[in-house]
Amino acid sequence: MNVLMLLKPKETVKYIFDYNTLRQGLEKMRVHGYTAIPVISDDGKYVGTVSEGDFLYYIVDLRNSAITEKEKHRVSDIIRKNFNPAVKIDVTMEELLNRAVNQNFVPVTDDLGTFIGIVTRQDIIKYFIDEASHNK
Repeated sequence: MNVLMLLKPKETVKYIFDYNTLRQGLEKMRVHGYTAIPVISDDGKYVGTVSEGDFLYYIVDLRNSAITEKEKHRVSDIIRKNFNPAVKIDVTMEELLNRAVNQNFVPVTDDLGTFIGIVTRQDIIKYFIDEASHNK
């Protein structure tokens, strides 16, 4: 099976830009009810994923809860290295499953690192359940 069969394309996925302010990022996550969201650069490259915890820890470290303070800092300030790395479209289903163990979604990029969408943990689990039922 090809990962493209499970892919939710970029056009249907909510994401934030690395240049967005903390306030903008938090508001987008809150509106959509997300606990984590992909971050891309202005040229469409996958930069990372940020979680509610990333925002929380950064804000606590600022020691200033004023809303105006959140407009001075960018999402790029809180991205953790190697958190939820992207996979390429030729990834195996087993590797996809291994990645989904720790995160609700797996970001997918093309060979140039351009963000093309996500595969959700739910869709991966459904795939393996269907495979198991077909092999009975």
